[in-house]
Amino acid sequence: MQPDEIEAHFTRSDGSFLFARWGRPIVPIVFGVDDATLAVVKGAVEAVVALAGHEMAETDPELGANLMFFFFRDWDELPQVPDLDRMVPDLEPLVERLKATDANQYRIFRFDEDGAIRASFVFLRMDDNLSTVPAETLALSQMVQTILLWSDEAFTERSPLAVMPDSDAVILRPEIGDLIRVSYDPVLPPVSHDSSHALRLSARLQASGALSH
Repeated sequence: MQPDEIEAHFTRSDGSFLFARWGRPIVPIVFGVDDATLAVVKGAVEAVVALAGHEMAETDPELGANLMFFFFRDWDELPQVPDLDRMVPDLEPLVERLKATDANQYRIFRFDEDGAIRASFVFLRMDDNLSTVPAETLALSQMVQTILLWSDEAFTERSPLAVMPDSDAVILRPEIGDLIRVSYDPVLPPVSHDSSHALRLSARLQASGALSH
């Protein structure tokens, strides 16, 4: 992946560059699924966190859980979740906007004082389209899109996942996996507003590629 391609993954639709990763251990919780799907989602979280070389924990001292997945059938269910309006300001206007655009997914990030990710809320309205997606694919896709603050346009034209031609198994595209891994290099800052950060990521990708040969 070339530096300009890396830069594009963190350049927002308004032209601004913003890179951010999690600044604390991830503590997931999942609402609205059965035990089998719960295990799939938590397995995807664990796999992507391990790929990043990041950490998980049993509890977040400030929030209890800091990565919340909500699976539901209708956006109107969200305002009925106890205390969610305290964690997600302007929840009802947000729900009205999502209903108006017929959205089936939405992610919200919260940041610490330095700008690193401190929490994320993942909302998945299981409409006809999402309901046909295997749980493993949906969970992996959502976790990949939550482990970093990607551009709002990063995956509009190409999914971060790929299908193995011989088995139809869904995997994370190797170049995206590599980018996630080097993004958590402890030498790099957890937040950057400077597009030159893409050059630093590219250098680490090249170095890790050389080491692997």
